[in-house]
Amino acid sequence: MLKSQLLAVLAAVALALPGLAGASPSVKLNTTADHSKFKELQREFTSGPEVTKACLTCHTEAAMQIHRTKHWTWEVINPANQQRLGKKNVINNYCTSTASNLGACATCHIGYGWVNSSFDFSSQENVDCLVCHDSTGSYKKMPGGGQPPVKDTENPPGSGKIVKAIDLTKVAQKVGKTSRDTCGACHFFGGGGDGVKHGDMDSSLAAPDKEVDVHMDATGLDFTCATCHKAPGHEVVGSRYAATGKDTGDAHMRGKQNKSNPATCQSCHGQTPHKAGSLASKLNHHTDKLACQTCHIPEFARGGVPTKMQWDWSTAGKLSPEGKPILKRDDKGHVIYDSRKGDFVVAENVKPEYAWFNGEVTYTLLGDTVDKANGITLINALGGSASDGRSLIWPMKVMRGSQPYDPENKSLVKPHLAGNDDTAYWKNFNWEKAIETGMKAANAPFSGKVDFVQTEMYWPITHMVAPKEKALGCESCHAKGGRLDQVKGIYIPGRDGNPLVNTLGWLAAGGVLCGVSLHGLIRFLRRKQ
Repeated sequence: MLKSQLLAVLAAVALALPGLAGASPSVKLNTTADHSKFKELQREFTSGPEVTKACLTCHTEAAMQIHRTKHWTWEVINPANQQRLGKKNVINNYCTSTASNLGACATCHIGYGWVNSSFDFSSQENVDCLVCHDSTGSYKKMPGGGQPPVKDTENPPGSGKIVKAIDLTKVAQKVGKTSRDTCGACHFFGGGGDGVKHGDMDSSLAAPDKEVDVHMDATGLDFTCATCHKAPGHEVVGSRYAATGKDTGDAHMRGKQNKSNPATCQSCHGQTPHKAGSLASKLNHHTDKLACQTCHIPEFARGGVPTKMQWDWSTAGKLSPEGKPILKRDDKGHVIYDSRKGDFVVAENVKPEYAWFNGEVTYTLLGDTVDKANGITLINALGGSASDGRSLIWPMKVMRGSQPYDPENKSLVKPHLAGNDDTAYWKNFNWEKAIETGMKAANAPFSGKVDFVQTEMYWPITHMVAPKEKALGCESCHAKGGRLDQVKGIYIPGRDGNPLVNTLGWLAAGGVLCGVSLHGLIRFLRRKQ
């Protein structure tokens, strides 16, 4: 039963039963605990770890569960090829890597104080409970240590910008389940800004209408992230590092142990999702080749927030005649050039590109050979084909970039970008210094030479599901130049044709026409007989 319906039913029951209605009109129906009544939280807190220590007096196993998750370690071992992935290890074509940039990046870590390799991953009190369970909307952490401000603080130091203090006691007493807001505080803003990275996740999903996402519609189904991305033992399911390209399982049933990924469309809708209408059988026949998202997410970045489609680091570093950084915006106010980052191409309502995908992904990691002469370097190469029996045609955001690499060592690099020190690129605009510092932090060699290489990164699109009335029609794919025009290995009526078959078909049609015409002529000539 939907959450809104359940609350309505419970409210009606409370009004109908005198014992309930008269006992306490302020009874909370969506939780079994009022944390403001807990003695452990009725005190002043001077740091985040103090709050965690109080949480652990009741939630005794929570921190140890967190310690086992990818949200804590930022590390994942790819089960297919044993690559060591996760935010801690991969290189992307946005802000490239976290290696020497943890002061900025780790504001989205579910811990306190990760700025370098000395961070204690075994400490239970270093776990940040509030970043996921805040319900006030006031909780935030500062760059340079990932600590919440408990007093008014100038940040960055020397900037004159004051970050107002947070009342940790108020936040701690109002904790609740995770929400689109808490998950989105990091995931909507990945890559350095709202909607930058994913394309199908941005701040419009905080309270979307049905047109933006039929599942998260705030006045409809109102799914939270955890509705699909369930988290037994705090381990959130559904990961792009070990994706499910083709789920062949049935719809999940409550109380039954299910081995397949509960975040797939099939886990709710099953293998025959189309139940009604004259085309239901034919549409269900498509599901053995097409991911549900291919038809049901016709465009991404549909909520009014643009996503970055291209990022050219090679043009970064230009300054004004006065020696100041430059910022250029398009007609809609979106940044298209930043001296710190280079040129951007942003877009809204983007038609995806399409590719066979079986869930396997191979990343180009630090130390892997990169040769500019070979053309485009794939940040993440997707596995999949029409013939492997494990692939579906998926919609993709393809992020294209030009990023620094070491032409002598033939490797991508991890530059030091963020920081208030002389080697941070955003401070001094010197690639050689920035890359030397970043590679040293990553314990990797650097030749001292810098060049730029073209890269592509693939992002499977799975959010912003449109209402069924807005799903793609037959003509979107079954036509020359249609959506799937570049997808190989499959015969699509309306798009494809065999020259020999076409010739024989036209000859047959011509023969029939000639035969009918001859028959008609003979009948005409013999009409008086």
